[in-house]
Amino acid sequence: DTGTGIEKEMLGRIFDPFFTTKPIGQGTGLGLSMVHGFVRQSGGHVEVRSTPGSGAVFFLYLPLRGGAAETLPAQPEALTQECCADGARVLVIDDEAVVRMPIMEALCDAGYNAQEAADGPSGLKLLEATANIQLLVTDVGLPGGLNGRQVADAARQKCPGLKVLFITGYAEQAVVAPEALESGMAVIGKPFSMADLVHKITEMLRG
Repeated sequence: DTGTGIEKEMLGRIFDPFFTTKPIGQGTGLGLSMVHGFVRQSGGHVEVRSTPGSGAVFFLYLPLRGGAAETLPAQPEALTQECCADGARVLVIDDEAVVRMPIMEALCDAGYNAQEAADGPSGLKLLEATANIQLLVTDVGLPGGLNGRQVADAARQKCPGLKVLFITGYAEQAVVAPEALESGMAVIGKPFSMADLVHKITEMLRG
């Protein structure tokens, strides 16, 4: 990488999901996390050498395998078997496509009928236009004049039985503190795995 390099105190955090030094709206902190996750799942590891002002070098070490490919347990299939029976409708609201798209993919793989929106107002319009949405997954920090809690409250006025799962970072936790949540609402904090997210959604719908 021929950029500005990475400060020494930042090197230990660059693979953390959702960690970024870029301004809001210019980065999600998921790119390096996805690379790191892929390498680790493949049985390898990543090393980084960087000097501020001189860019960075990333070393990806992957195991050498010979012979026929191994058949490994497939977690998405396990999730599908767990969740696909009901095919519940889930609405996902997140303004970051790089966050929203993996969530949508995980839900669809698990057998859910997932819809998506990039902000609160468009999400509420979609809720009005789509019948039988059973659960709302919404980021707390949203553009468009409504945060996730405001969207959830408005959505529940339209659909009183709607269950809500908030996605939140540390700075937003006061907006959806556990003591402020109503019945049928829950929070999942960043970072989280897609498997944990799908499991939480399944748990809420079954409860």
